[in-house]
Amino acid sequence: MILRLLLLFSLSTATSLGAQEKMTLLLDWFINPDHGPIIIAREKGYFSDQNLEVEIIAPADPSAPPKLVAAGQADLAVSYQPQLHLQITQGLPLIRVGTLVATPLNCLLVLEKGPIKTPKNLAGKKIGFSVAGVEEILLSAILEKYNVELKDVELVNVNFSLSPSLMSGQVDAVIGAFRNFELNQMKIANVPGKCFFLEEEGVPPYDELIYVANVNDLEKEKIRKFLKATELATQYIINNPEESWEIFKSTSKELDDQLNKMAWADTLPRFALRPSAFDAGRYLEFQDFLLNNKLINEALPISSIAIDVTRK
Repeated sequence: MILRLLLLFSLSTATSLGAQEKMTLLLDWFINPDHGPIIIAREKGYFSDQNLEVEIIAPADPSAPPKLVAAGQADLAVSYQPQLHLQITQGLPLIRVGTLVATPLNCLLVLEKGPIKTPKNLAGKKIGFSVAGVEEILLSAILEKYNVELKDVELVNVNFSLSPSLMSGQVDAVIGAFRNFELNQMKIANVPGKCFFLEEEGVPPYDELIYVANVNDLEKEKIRKFLKATELATQYIINNPEESWEIFKSTSKELDDQLNKMAWADTLPRFALRPSAFDAGRYLEFQDFLLNNKLINEALPISSIAIDVTRK
């Protein structure tokens, strides 16, 4: 009888431990090397080790994920720090709970052998962009450093055809190009590009990719587990760059190409080694930057924009 009770208790415990919490994560774009820690966490079993079953969804509309999280239709979304500041002031109940890529990837991209040697040369030229709003302010800050105003250039919406529009001569520069992707696309096409890095040209540094959650439905314990898994995955990637690339590319034949391999190498040093941690001063400085440029009209406590969920 005692043996039977012990066996029943053992089976009950195993079932309880085996039940995994479900989590839905919306990406910002199709799966690419920027999402390395997420994919490696899944493939290496780090999510399972945390008793998590994470559904990873690539969006049809890249602008939708934060809105869906705000509407309670997903647990987390991969988004961007600059956009988060705007979305919160617009009333979306979002908050940053983790960081994926801890440095800017965005840059002002020109042809390496073209006539634009400095942003000052862009006066009277065409500049392509894909997302209105923040990118114009980032561009304005760069141009201001060279005594060029936004009205002195012609902005052209090239959708997401950034490097092709530059290489074809449709525009003289593009803002919003990622230094780990478009720069490599141009190198592969034998039309080398040159990046003017935002953080070297008057724009405060910021976290490019972050995880956002609904501030009114914050499941901190589940988020802590997710961030722990991605932290372990990041450590594995940094310690085993070649092995992690092999794992990553094996998940989809579309990932196994020269561009993604080059982007993987360029993205590695930019992953957040401590995904849950954040620099409050950095968020405050970027908020001040947006205020000064009249992109937002009120200063908010940093605790309403970003938190460290590991702190009790």
